[in-house]
Amino acid sequence: MPRVITPREFGKPLGMYSHGMAAPAGEIVVVAGQVGARRAGEVAGPDVESQTKQAFENVRAVVEAAGCSMKDVVRLQTFLTSADDIGGFMKARQEVFATYFPDGAYPPNTLLVVSRLVRPELRVEIEAMAVRARAAARRPPVVRRRARR
Repeated sequence: MPRVITPREFGKPLGMYSHGMAAPAGEIVVVAGQVGARRAGEVAGPDVESQTKQAFENVRAVVEAAGCSMKDVVRLQTFLTSADDIGGFMKARQEVFATYFPDGAYPPNTLLVVSRLVRPELRVEIEAMAVRARAAARRPPVVRRRARR
């Protein structure tokens, strides 16, 4: 399980993140940027809050498919297409983090504002990195295949 790192000379983080994390040796799981789109590709909604919740659910799905939980996430990187969406993003993050990280040990997060994402209707994209413990790393990740019709 990762542990939070806070240098003595630092104050509390400005938001729901940790200044750093240390994870025991294991296998690194890197999650590509996830956007607020559902399986069929439709965007979860026009607002940053609904897209943020869906993007985090997509991150969770990949992390769990790799044999981890959200508590194994040691880094997040978030991209927003407008600084005006920061408040909505933080509101949605607060809601989902209450479920994912009930102990308040949040992974470090970098938040960047970019000019746009791959599709113009997308407002948020979230990347993640997790560490799968050595015992779990020996087990192959779950690979879900689509049923043939």
